[in-house]
Amino acid sequence: MGGTSARKSLSFFNPCGVTMKSETRVVKLILISWLTAIVGLQVYIYMLELNYSELLLNEITIFNLPVHFWLTGQFLPLWFIILCILFNVWMDRHTSSTLEGSLRFRVRPRSGEEE
Repeated sequence: MGGTSARKSLSFFNPCGVTMKSETRVVKLILISWLTAIVGLQVYIYMLELNYSELLLNEITIFNLPVHFWLTGQFLPLWFIILCILFNVWMDRHTSSTLEGSLRFRVRPRSGEEE
């Protein structure tokens, strides 16, 4: 039962080890950049609507789509995919440089067995 308390203390908000701390830092940066893009684009569209008429907002097009539709419907999923690719490239480079990433999930012997 001693192992369960160690498992409960390990979480995203309580990382242990240098590798997990750097991984959670990168995940936090990616989530913040995605949230910034979502909120920032909505504010940008709202400011466009205030400064220009709604009719003009529908006339501004990107790839033959209205700018507000393209930004929210096309760019945000594309931005998420780009962030996922960046995270995977970072993880590949980070785990290949350290051996700790491959040894983190090793199986520990039970208390009665030999090591």
